[in-house]
Amino acid sequence: MALIHSILMGAVAGMRSMTPLAAVTNAARSGALPADNGAPRLLSWPLASSGMLALAAGELAGDKMKSAPDRIVLAGMVARIATGALAGAALAPRRQRGIAALLGATTAVGAAYLSFYLRMRAIERYGQTATGAIEDAISVGAAALITQSAAQG
Repeated sequence: MALIHSILMGAVAGMRSMTPLAAVTNAARSGALPADNGAPRLLSWPLASSGMLALAAGELAGDKMKSAPDRIVLAGMVARIATGALAGAALAPRRQRGIAALLGATTAVGAAYLSFYLRMRAIERYGQTATGAIEDAISVGAAALITQSAAQG
């Protein structure tokens, strides 16, 4: 059951690459990750948490720009795989961090393609800013709920 959090956070990484790390570093800094988690110690550093929150905020703002690259370009996919893996490992028990990282990364890839195609269809009807704002709310809200649920065990 513990791996479901890793899978769900991977889905968030598919939508917003920096949001999972922002949520996980914030939880690590405040001591709200599950006991015996697989998170690297670096994630609990205040500077790491502040940096990830800044990167996530920048991504949320940049996503609304017409010049924003598609999430499925190589650089975007590499970022999603990395953050899905790191966040997935951080939310799982230490003994399962390898499989959790794999699940987080794999789910991030699938979710990136699914959310990309859904977003492209929504943009045709509602525009880039509105659909981006809705996707932001879903990803930030989901990341917060996932980390909270993981901490409660």
